Amino acid sequence: MADKIRKSDAEWRSQLTDEQYHVTRQRGTERAFSGTYYKSKDPGIYTCVCCGQELFSSDAKYESGTGWPSFYAPLSKDSVGTHEDNQYGMRRTEVICSRCDAHLGHVFPDGPRPTGLRYCMNSAALNLKTKE
Repeated sequence: MADKIRKSDAEWRSQLTDEQYHVTRQRGTERAFSGTYYKSKDPGIYTCVCCGQELFSSDAKYESGTGWPSFYAPLSKDSVGTHEDNQYGMRRTEVICSRCDAHLGHVFPDGPRPTGLRYCMNSAALNLKTKE
């Protein structure tokens, strides 16, 4: 894993759109079925919108019916971190970029094989590097 990236709030605000900032730095969520990648079937690697770290492969993406891009596993166990999130009266597991601590979404134990996990991510937290 690369060194941690730390920036001031002003630096993040100048780099990101309002929606990207809200989702990644303020732990927000985009509306279901509104994100760029929830229906995407393009092959490639999904990277962190904040720091460019590779996070998920399109090979692990599947249609979960939730309205957010969903993956059954990250590209590498070191590319994301998780911690308990008890906001809004819910008990969930937040997923963050391990390099810059950007909020990406949440992981749930109701995904498909082989992992049984559903990494439910926000499109606003991702960029897709398509395969050529």
